[in-house]
Amino acid sequence: MKRLLVVVDMQKDFIDGSLGTEEARGIVEAVKEKIRAYEEAGDEVVFTLDTHFDDYLDTQEGRNLPVKHCVRGSGGWKLHQDLEHFQGKRFEKNTFGSVECGEYIAKGGYETVELVGLCTDICVISNAMVIKAMSPELPILVDSRCCAGVTPKSHKNALEAMKMCQIQVI
Repeated sequence: MKRLLVVVDMQKDFIDGSLGTEEARGIVEAVKEKIRAYEEAGDEVVFTLDTHFDDYLDTQEGRNLPVKHCVRGSGGWKLHQDLEHFQGKRFEKNTFGSVECGEYIAKGGYETVELVGLCTDICVISNAMVIKAMSPELPILVDSRCCAGVTPKSHKNALEAMKMCQIQVI
């Protein structure tokens, strides 16, 4: 079976940087184990990177979330130090969901795609919905123990919303 793991935005700023949370720090080890399991099985792993620039505060997102984060080339933009050594294609995105990643998946002939990462209620759900729109018959899974939201409540709400859209939450 050809499987793909999409690791969403496991970047320093979301874990222990400008937007870091205890919940985000709490999933790093589980995400690392998940990546290892995929690699050991010979399956592919890709990463999305939230990517902003110095003008972030002038963007719509920056006006709504006025906390500079994941500025390309900064320390906070990099994958968390426990994950940066893993190989895999990187998709830089300046919005919540990566159309480029969705297109890559649609052309990849995968039998399943699993998502893990941050934040469940923003970028994980957005990427899951992009993938669902581009590959409606592809089984999509989200591992809830390898995801964290902005808050525990919004994490739970996002998981429920994904279930309603035929995304399997495990």
